[in-house]
Amino acid sequence: MGLRVGTVARSAESEAEAWDLVHAAQEGDTNAFGVLYDRYVDVVYRYVLFRLSDRELAEDITSETFLRALRRITSVSYQGRDVGAWFITIARNIVLDHVKSSRYKLEIITDEVSESGSAPFAGQTIGDNTGPEQAALSSATREALLNCISALGDDQRECIVLRFIQGLSLTETAQIMKRNEGAVKALQHRAVRKLAQLLPPAWR
Repeated sequence: MGLRVGTVARSAESEAEAWDLVHAAQEGDTNAFGVLYDRYVDVVYRYVLFRLSDRELAEDITSETFLRALRRITSVSYQGRDVGAWFITIARNIVLDHVKSSRYKLEIITDEVSESGSAPFAGQTIGDNTGPEQAALSSATREALLNCISALGDDQRECIVLRFIQGLSLTETAQIMKRNEGAVKALQHRAVRKLAQLLPPAWR
C-alpha cells in the first residue's frame, strides 16, 4: 500500500478546504474524494495501526474506512470538527467491530512506528540537519514514550493517541470516543499522570 506516516493539518484554512472537497464529492466530483483520500489516508492508517499493531490488517481496515466513507459521503455535514475526525470515527467503529468479532487484544504498535521514523507526537519531527547524537536521543525518546503508552489501559491509550499523536482537539476526541469533553479531559489527565509514572526516573 506504500503508506507514509503523517498528521492532519490543523489550520482553519485547510479544514475549510477539506469541507469544500466534501461538498464537491457530495455533488459527484470523484476527483474531490480522491484528494480527501490522499490527505487523510495516512492519519487513518496510523490510527488503526496504533490500535491493532498489524500492518496488513491496518491496511485492510483503512481501505474499508474509505469505502464506507464514500458510501456515506452524502450524509455527512459540518459539525464544527475536521473532516479527519469523521474518517477516524468510521475507522474506530470498524476496529471495534473487529475486536468484538475476534476478541482481538488491543495493543499499541511500537516496532512498526519506530521503523517508520515517525515522531511520537503530532507536530514533532526530526529535521534533516539534526546531528547523530540528537537523532539517537530522539529515537530513544520516541521508543521509550511508545513503550510507556503501550502500558496504558485501552481508554487512556486511545485518548493519548487521538489527542497527542493524531493531534485532534478535545472536542473531536470526545466525539470520536463518544464521551463528553469533561470525561475526556479527566481521562487525559489520568493518562498523562500514568505516563509520568511510567517514564524512566531521569526523564520525570
